[in-house]
Amino acid sequence: MAVMSSLRDKTHVILYALMAAFLVLIVFEWGMNFTGKSGKTGNQVGRVNGTVISSSEYDDACKAITENFRRRSPGAEVTPENELEFQEQAWATLVKQSLLDQQFEKFGITLQDQEVIDAFSSQTPPRVIQQYFTNPATGAIDRNKLETVRRDPREKELWLQLEKYVRMELKESKLLRALLTLNHVTDRDLGDLVGRVFTRFSASFIPFPLSFAGTDSSFPVKDEEIKKYYDEHKELLKQVKPSRKADYVFFPLIPSSKDSLAARNELEAIRAEFSASANDSDFVKVQSDNPAGANRVFSRVDFSPAAGDAFFAQSNVASGKIVGPIADQGKYRLIKVKQVSASAQPAARASHILMRFNPASSEDVQRVRALSMFIFKQLQAGVPFDLLAKKYSADPGSAVNGGDIGWFTKDRVVPQFAAAVFGARPGSIVGPVQTQFGLHIIKVTGLDSRAVVGSEIVRVIRPSTETLESERRLAMVFQLSAKESGFDKSAAASKLTVSKTGEFFKRMSIPQIGYSEKVATFAFKAGEGDVSDVLETDKGFFVMRLTGKNDSGYHLLDQELTAQIRAELVQEKKSAALEKKVAAMAKEPGVTLEKIAASHPGMKLVVADSIRWIDGLIPGYGVDQPLVEAISGLVPGKISAPVKTSNGYALVLLAKKIVPAGFDLQTEKAKAAPQLLRAAQQQQQLFIDEYLDAVRKSSKIEDLRP
Repeated sequence: MAVMSSLRDKTHVILYALMAAFLVLIVFEWGMNFTGKSGKTGNQVGRVNGTVISSSEYDDACKAITENFRRRSPGAEVTPENELEFQEQAWATLVKQSLLDQQFEKFGITLQDQEVIDAFSSQTPPRVIQQYFTNPATGAIDRNKLETVRRDPREKELWLQLEKYVRMELKESKLLRALLTLNHVTDRDLGDLVGRVFTRFSASFIPFPLSFAGTDSSFPVKDEEIKKYYDEHKELLKQVKPSRKADYVFFPLIPSSKDSLAARNELEAIRAEFSASANDSDFVKVQSDNPAGANRVFSRVDFSPAAGDAFFAQSNVASGKIVGPIADQGKYRLIKVKQVSASAQPAARASHILMRFNPASSEDVQRVRALSMFIFKQLQAGVPFDLLAKKYSADPGSAVNGGDIGWFTKDRVVPQFAAAVFGARPGSIVGPVQTQFGLHIIKVTGLDSRAVVGSEIVRVIRPSTETLESERRLAMVFQLSAKESGFDKSAAASKLTVSKTGEFFKRMSIPQIGYSEKVATFAFKAGEGDVSDVLETDKGFFVMRLTGKNDSGYHLLDQELTAQIRAELVQEKKSAALEKKVAAMAKEPGVTLEKIAASHPGMKLVVADSIRWIDGLIPGYGVDQPLVEAISGLVPGKISAPVKTSNGYALVLLAKKIVPAGFDLQTEKAKAAPQLLRAAQQQQQLFIDEYLDAVRKSSKIEDLRP
């Protein structure tokens, strides 16, 4: 019941999930080759509440995920980071499957053979049947195809797989119904949901942001308060896996100019042979570092801006032309043009200045509007766009490049951004354009609809043995010095940068480093302060010093966590003080919202009609779901007690609730049912994931992988 009580706070999920008829399969997306739990109990890789996960199950799951990756990305290299990701996917799914099996047993969920037979012939068959046997032309199940597979002896293995997945889906559906029975939602609850969707509210309110309570410095937090908070919330800070922290100095394997010239010369040497080749496909397979480069369509988006400028120069875009070698992001490209088209999907190049804001905060909206007006005035005064982007843009990836985001097609950016760019001329500045990311001021720097059909040979510029050995020697010299004279002192003497890993786990890709078995082995065998040997990876050489070990099972109360808890406690104190302050205002004799607003300069009285509960929109103000949720439950004509908003508290006077003329609850519930069903299908996996997450936290999960 403790698990279910935690779900009762997620009413919106329950309401939608109630309409569901089935759950999304957990493992089917791996592909039909995955055989599921084998039941073998060989060497163990882990246990879930005592139930063994065997090494054979784990290996089969890893193999299935890897094979599926190769099917989806033919020719792609499986990197160490990929392998680590596949292993973690396999482990997480096997743990989840084990938890599900235990829940099936707990709730007594079983399945009869006749239920499986009926599911195949149902008008709404399980998802796996819909996925593989729906006729795209009609949208209906192709019963003839389904029956052919069932009867064909050659498809016996496929049919057994289908039966297995159908059984799993049916059992998951039964589990969902069992969970929802424990947390019953009445027809009245559903009626309230539909009623709120159609009702419009008229209200006036004064929003008081947290800053109204005072500055952060007015709410000091003592060390003992932080420790108390940590102890009281320790169960939420469980960290089953041991973690480590380390400092490191990196010696990157960067190809030298000599290495670059060697790659270029290799392509120059085969240029004439490539030009004369009658079979480009075979030639590319033999000669290129990208064997899939034959008979491709190339547009601006397939190049870096500089390489694209070089390739699409007017003299190059001609049938039969050999273009290159062109340097492009760590490689050289030699391209044989076969055909030129001027009617390809248009590509554009643009720069932007992004301004993020909270649409629910009127103060934030006003701030970003003022900033956009200021930027436009600066542009009109002749200040270069790239300088303003570097100074004001909230998109760090493009800001360093003066806002430039390179070339793109319409499908690679959000619709509002695409409409603004592709509807403008090169050189023009448009905006502000609002998207889900914020407000954009955009400079269109190029449009091009040309495309080329051709083949290319690629040479990746790799560091030579000479370059590799040079970097290795530098790393070894530093490593010896670090052990003798100290890590920081040696780095400072050699003017080397010391970087920090942050907290990481044994089977984890470390930011800036990636995943390396050598790094992990050092980190989880060394003692604090130990300096590693020179650790060689594909990216270069690392020398590391272990700075932190945590085998306690909980997040340590380190500097970072202390800062987070301090900020949380400051917010709690400010929120409590603000609620008390606002409540006192509401209790003054003869109080009105107008009087409160007049006596507190800077506080604005907002009057709004047609407030919508379904999306939390307050016309003329913005979106504030908590505030609208509170408004929907108020009694008209009475000033409320303080109600929560997305950024503080508010006092509200509900004027009226408006229901459309002729509104009939039962009719509208029937109309809304299909929409609720679609929403349910989106929310049901979230529901089961939340339930299993709660189960997982109370389970004993032992990861015994090496």
